Amino acid sequence: MSYCKYCAERDEKDLHRLYHDLRYGFPVEDDNELFGRLILEINQAGLSWDTILKKEQNFRIAFDGFIVDRIAAYNDQKMEELLQNKGIIRNRLKISAVIYNARQIKSIQRDHGSFLLWLESRNERSSEDWVKLFKRTFKFVGKDIVEEFLMSTGFLKGAHSEQCPIYQQIVELKPKWSRI
Repeated sequence: MSYCKYCAERDEKDLHRLYHDLRYGFPVEDDNELFGRLILEINQAGLSWDTILKKEQNFRIAFDGFIVDRIAAYNDQKMEELLQNKGIIRNRLKISAVIYNARQIKSIQRDHGSFLLWLESRNERSSEDWVKLFKRTFKFVGKDIVEEFLMSTGFLKGAHSEQCPIYQQIVELKPKWSRI
């Protein structure tokens, strides 16, 4: 077994290696955590994933633990507060998209029961169809953001090579999770 090229040479304590080994590609059940992953992917646009991993706890704190209900209720004052927060990416378009997307997820939850159920009911889509769906539903979600979000949460194949021992761990979850 060999690790994915992305982290094969990284130390076991490296942020990328920890993310790869413990989170990347593993199914996420909680709507708030799913949304948190989308927040991180949106904020990564134009930046390195290393920057986002180093700031992840700052994002979690700034965005109220990624709780969809709280973020959907943000007002202009909270927007300005976030724009002053040096611990996160202070980009008005990205922050505005996060708030808008939280409101969209609230609507999805009302109509489908949860964000997770909405995603699962659309799981047999091609990557291209996922991108179209996300672009119709959310803001600041291009091809790379959508694909990385879906791979990182187990909805789209490609997070790990089949030779990677982490891939094997995820496959062993398959009876519970039929996403891969």
